[in-house]
Amino acid sequence: MGSIPLSPDTLSADVEMLSVDEVADRLAVSTNRVRTLIRDHNLLAVSRGGHPVIPALFFDDDGVVKHFYGLVGVLLDGGYTRDEAMTWLFTVQDDLDLHPAAALHTDSAREVIRRAQAQAF
Repeated sequence: MGSIPLSPDTLSADVEMLSVDEVADRLAVSTNRVRTLIRDHNLLAVSRGGHPVIPALFFDDDGVVKHFYGLVGVLLDGGYTRDEAMTWLFTVQDDLDLHPAAALHTDSAREVIRRAQAQAF
């Protein structure tokens, strides 16, 4: 577990989290594949209670929510650290009245990606 990069758990306690096992089941892959996705920054995870967990908002019924990989890529390529990207994904955008991780499940997904591109440094 120590070899996978985990962000500090600064997320609200009410953010639903999935274990590595639950994500593996949801994606129909091995737990080692989930760890590789985290290591490669294709998924972002935090340490909660000493265990790696991934926010459930990163998924929908089909797997990883559409635009998630692109959004994380834009943030990381734009200079955000993994920890900063996780914080940004769960910071409410006042004019959208929700945070980007939730916006990925709405018609505002492309707007969120545009904002990430504009904020990159």
